[in-house]
Amino acid sequence: MKKIILMSMFFVIVLLQNIDLKAQLPVDPDLKKILYQEVVQQEGNKDTLYNRAISWINKFFENPQGITKVRDPENGKIVGNYRMRMIDTLLDGSKTLSNTIVVCTFTIETKDGRYRYTLDDFYVPGASKIPLEKWLDKTDPYYLPKYEDYLKQVDQYVNRFITSLKEGMQPPIIKVDEW
Repeated sequence: MKKIILMSMFFVIVLLQNIDLKAQLPVDPDLKKILYQEVVQQEGNKDTLYNRAISWINKFFENPQGITKVRDPENGKIVGNYRMRMIDTLLDGSKTLSNTIVVCTFTIETKDGRYRYTLDDFYVPGASKIPLEKWLDKTDPYYLPKYEDYLKQVDQYVNRFITSLKEGMQPPIIKVDEW
């Protein structure tokens, strides 16, 4: 009986080690481009939500004026660039900052009772813009195995961005000083 249990555990461990964890980036089926987008219901009018978004940008980014290209309070729209530096894993397993930077465009649009965020146009800057979708194609002659890890890092960066944005768009908690 012990042998059967040990053999079963061995096979489960081997199967788990062989599972290939692939980066799951949302790709728009029509455009074939990486696209993160969601409409979030949130109390507040357009102007209040716009001001919360600006406040969040000022806290989230080191250089908030430099990253935003459009700040349009009348239409409730903010457009900016989000830069993500990749991390390489060396042969000995240690981590180091890569020279690879991924840039994307983010858009925050506000209306009464809701806002929408969009992250799209992912690319690697260089002599020419290299669209990140090239990293999804493993048959590309220029594909490198580290691109899979880079795609996972991009997904992690974007999910941190989204989580932080949703927290920043919450109404402020007003503390009443009762004494």
